Amino acid sequence: MMNSLANVPHPGALVSKKKKAFIGLPAPLGYVAGAGRGATGFTTRSDIGPARDASDVPDDRHAPTKAQIVKKSKKGDEEEDEEEDLNDSNYDEFNGYGGSLFSKDPYDKDDEEADQIYESIDKRMDEKRKEYRENKLRRELERYRQERPKIQQQFSDLKRDLNAVSEDEWLNIPEVGDSRNKKMRNPRAEKFTPVPDSILAHNSAMASGETVVSIDPRTGLKTPFTGGTSTGLMTPGGFLTPGNLDLRKIGQARNTLMDIKLNQASDSVNGQTVVDPKGYLTDLQSMIPAHGADISDIKKARLLLKSVRETNPNHSPAWIASARLEEVTGKLQTARNLVMKGCEMCPNSEDVWLEAARLQPQDLAKSVIAQAVRQIPSSVRLWIKASELEQEIKAKKRIFRKALEHIPNSVRLWKEAVELEEPEDARILLSRAVECCPTSVELWLALARLETYENARRVLNKARENIPTDRQIWITAAKLEEAQGNIIMVQKIIDRAISSLATNGVEINREQWLKDAMETEKSGSVLTCQAIVGAVIGYGIDDEDRKHTWLDDAENFANQEAYECSRAVYGIAIKAFPNKKSVWLRAAYFEKNHGTYQSLRQLLQSAVQSCPQAEVLWLMGAKSEWLAGNVNSAREILALAFKANPNSEEIWLAAVKLESENEEYNRAKKLLEKARQSAPTARVLMKSVKLEWQLGNIESAKKLLVSGLQDYPNYPKLWMMSGQIAEQENRIDDAKEAYNNGIKNNQTSVPLWILLARLEAKSRLEKARSVLERARLRNPKCQELWIESIRIERNVNKEAAIPMMAKALQECPQSGLLWSEAIFMENRPQRKSKSVDALKRCEHDPHVLLTCSLLFWTERKLNKARQWFTRTLKLDPDLGDSWAYAYKFELLHGTKEQQEELKKRCVAAEPRHGDNWCKVSKNIYNWRLKIDEILEQTAHNLPIPT
Repeated sequence: MMNSLANVPHPGALVSKKKKAFIGLPAPLGYVAGAGRGATGFTTRSDIGPARDASDVPDDRHAPTKAQIVKKSKKGDEEEDEEEDLNDSNYDEFNGYGGSLFSKDPYDKDDEEADQIYESIDKRMDEKRKEYRENKLRRELERYRQERPKIQQQFSDLKRDLNAVSEDEWLNIPEVGDSRNKKMRNPRAEKFTPVPDSILAHNSAMASGETVVSIDPRTGLKTPFTGGTSTGLMTPGGFLTPGNLDLRKIGQARNTLMDIKLNQASDSVNGQTVVDPKGYLTDLQSMIPAHGADISDIKKARLLLKSVRETNPNHSPAWIASARLEEVTGKLQTARNLVMKGCEMCPNSEDVWLEAARLQPQDLAKSVIAQAVRQIPSSVRLWIKASELEQEIKAKKRIFRKALEHIPNSVRLWKEAVELEEPEDARILLSRAVECCPTSVELWLALARLETYENARRVLNKARENIPTDRQIWITAAKLEEAQGNIIMVQKIIDRAISSLATNGVEINREQWLKDAMETEKSGSVLTCQAIVGAVIGYGIDDEDRKHTWLDDAENFANQEAYECSRAVYGIAIKAFPNKKSVWLRAAYFEKNHGTYQSLRQLLQSAVQSCPQAEVLWLMGAKSEWLAGNVNSAREILALAFKANPNSEEIWLAAVKLESENEEYNRAKKLLEKARQSAPTARVLMKSVKLEWQLGNIESAKKLLVSGLQDYPNYPKLWMMSGQIAEQENRIDDAKEAYNNGIKNNQTSVPLWILLARLEAKSRLEKARSVLERARLRNPKCQELWIESIRIERNVNKEAAIPMMAKALQECPQSGLLWSEAIFMENRPQRKSKSVDALKRCEHDPHVLLTCSLLFWTERKLNKARQWFTRTLKLDPDLGDSWAYAYKFELLHGTKEQQEELKKRCVAAEPRHGDNWCKVSKNIYNWRLKIDEILEQTAHNLPIPT
């Protein structure tokens, strides 16, 4: 930087070229001639002039000219230049003199506005790049964590294995020694050790001429030192001579003296209490008040309650509150005194007497209650409290009988007294009770339960006369008739109850009556509960809402395990809607799940008679007979179904399945041949090809396929079977051609694309990738195609599968199949967080729940794993992979009973889907396997999750 003084002109250069600026101008105000040369003068009023007002126009006669302003500004610049630091210490050979280049530049509003605009632009650009920058930083951190995991992540698998270490192995673990070397353990640093008391005592004894004891470093024996000089001698044997001073004995004597003083202090002297040293702190703890209030608040409350008591001494709550306040603060005796004073001031308040009995010890409480019942003999609570204070049954009975003499119309006292009596004495007591309390339903019903049948009927009739508005009496009467076998009377009593209660102005609450029906069923009165349901099920419901409402009621009953009530509702719905297939179907499913074989059979027989066109009812009937082992009955049902539904594809295929399952293959072939002639469909043809393929008749299957593909080119399963047969015969080119032709006719068939991609992946991986890419273009947002692409890449290069998984999740964010695959693509430490994200996206997806179950299994949390397996199976019982993994889990960690129970549930559920399940069930060589056998084989093929 150049010197700023080099460019400044000389001050006289400008003046010499122009005329003086002040020549010819008037003198400025306040000018004193010669003042600049040191001349002195004086100023008068005429020189200053009169005073001016603040509002006057200023006198600018002598204002500086333009030339003067320019000159002044230039002079100011010169002064600023002169103010620069031109010291050698501020000079640098490269940069020149220090200082800011722009310190003299003015910073005006335009510059400030420009800075604000640039700052806003920078902020906006920064916001645009923020998401990209954060994602980039996150990816770099994840990659860094994968390359350099933490110590705890590296040893996480070893930490999980610690739960298998036994207690003996823990105890046998060696102690960790000091691994430091000798120099580290004994550094050559200066050490400072405090001087022991023995040295100090020795020095003081030496100064005073006494004899003390020291330790000879050569022998380790005590040596006396006398008179301030060390003799280094000791008595024979190294013992002290008499007269020598032993500091250890002095310390022992001092401790003994202290013990004596403490014992004296703890003894009982002049009536003082003996102090227990061990229990002293415990006693102090017990003296701490249990309340947490401030002492000042307690004093205020005590003062207020005292004011209330003095103002209105007959106000019982004031006495009770005062007593409880003192009880809380730990002054129990004061509380007792206050409450007893309250009893004197409020003798007719049972609350005060009960509070007094509570605060007093049991013996005194009896006398307090006795005084209370003498004062208030009509108080039920006091008599019950008196019985509670007694321990013997006889005394309790005596108290209740005395109480009933004073209060004969108390239902509570009668109930308490009856509970203490034997059945016979209780019946006699209840006979008197219903006379004294004729409006108590509970007493009437209790008496009816203790009486014989005839007497119970009379008791219930009297109860209805006294209480005509209670429904429980009518329901009890119906239960009584059902118990005696009078089935006809049950429905009559319930119908009469509805009409009688309505006549007496009682509102018939449908929900309450249905609850009573459930309670009646739980008590064992099935006919009564069905009669109640039949009487009130249609009460208050419009005709157009009956079907929907009744089916909901039946389902609610079944969920609450009230199966007889549900069966009664279905029976009423069937009578009301005999031609509704949906009603029969719901009833059939109910009987299948909660009924018996006979009940289901009777229901289906009635169903097919009422709805002969309902194919599903015929098929359910045939299947129930087949599962029960009655094959001939199943054939008869299907024959009747053929008559009612000629040329029905479902019935034809059901008959074929029945014959093939029972190894009647010739009959199955004949049925299929007839079906192809009378009801030719693509599905019938596919079943025909499959049967020939299963039986090993490959040539017959091929012939059927040729004719079938000509007639049904848009049925993808025929193309799939053609390609699979070609693969089985090792004709790879023919298989590819079959799959390609099938895709041309069925571009939305995902299984065809997957089969072609798997076939191409065996020879050319690039071709398989292109096939799957074309498939995804034809079938966007298809999770099966994405998962197939990811698995192909994962088998070859895991790094290439990760970005593909990210793309898949962007296109299918709610796909549980993709999320479950993504969880196990992560490293072990990151799987838990990934599973949390998956549950947020797909909370009720069975694949995600299954993956979480496997995660708990890998972490050895067996109970949690079993719970999550149960959740998965309940959510989707059709997913065979869930059953297979759960069964494998039980094989390794469960009992034999748990394994068998899971197998039975799987057979009942009949799962059909799942990648691992279909690999076994769809295999042509496993076509004879049952569901339990498929379950075992699938579980055997599954790897243990890691």
